[in-house]
Amino acid sequence: MTATASRTPQAPASTRGGLTILAMAVTVVLWASAFVAIRAVGHDLDPGTLTLGRVAVGTLALTVMLGVVRARRRAPVRLPRGRVLLLVLVWGVAWFGGYNLALNAAEQHLDAGTTALLVNIAPMLVAVLAGLLLGEGFPRRLLVGMAIAFTGVVIIAVATSAGRFDAVGVVLGLVSAVLYAGAATLQKRLLPHVDALTMTWLGCLAGTVAALPFLPALVTQLADAPTSSVLGVVYLGVFPTAIAFSTWGYALSRTSAGRTAAATYAAPPLVVLMSWALLDEVPTAIVLVGGVLALTGVAVAPLRRR
Repeated sequence: MTATASRTPQAPASTRGGLTILAMAVTVVLWASAFVAIRAVGHDLDPGTLTLGRVAVGTLALTVMLGVVRARRRAPVRLPRGRVLLLVLVWGVAWFGGYNLALNAAEQHLDAGTTALLVNIAPMLVAVLAGLLLGEGFPRRLLVGMAIAFTGVVIIAVATSAGRFDAVGVVLGLVSAVLYAGAATLQKRLLPHVDALTMTWLGCLAGTVAALPFLPALVTQLADAPTSSVLGVVYLGVFPTAIAFSTWGYALSRTSAGRTAAATYAAPPLVVLMSWALLDEVPTAIVLVGGVLALTGVAVAPLRRR
């Protein structure tokens, strides 16, 4: 009995570690699919209307998820107050509103793969901000892994380029990366004061309210859009938004911001493969080489020194 009791505390820690890895994997796959879905739906919906549709559906889904979780725990929703609540709302407007708007607009100019590559400059920015502002430092393996992954990202960027430089699209992609990095860093600082699911729900709700000026255009465009685009908006709201942002918050609350963000370097190779299968964007051999490098960097970056 004594030996069994001494081993019992170890099981939850191991389970939490596995759940964190699973949460990161779910986030990466669903966020990768979002780039392809946005590209497909963007032919029928403007960036602003797509933003509102996505976050509105996401808010509804998160409301259901939060209700189920609280009912199982038999506990009421505990909302943050004061300065923490204000920062959560600012975070939500910036990420669910501003980030999605910039991302949707970027994909009006660039293909899904190139946009994903630009946005995934963000993990480098997150690592720098986390090291400077959160005291996470700059572990050697993290820097080496990110350097390897970024090399892969650059190779993919060159290989998937159509040979036409779109300054507006590039700027919008970089704006998305900056908003992503800033929001991820702020979220890491707020998570000790509010649980991940509640924060995600509040942030998505704030983003929805901020995007309400696009409501008349959304109603008009959805009425004229094909069923596939309407379903695309629902998919974006439920999976890459409600589910993926929740799993992101779960993982971020249990590991460093730099390591969590570094894992999203796996997204660009996945976007390229999905674009190949769904949008007829055929990757070349050099793209595959870049993807291998990116995934290698992702594998190296989270490793801890023994």
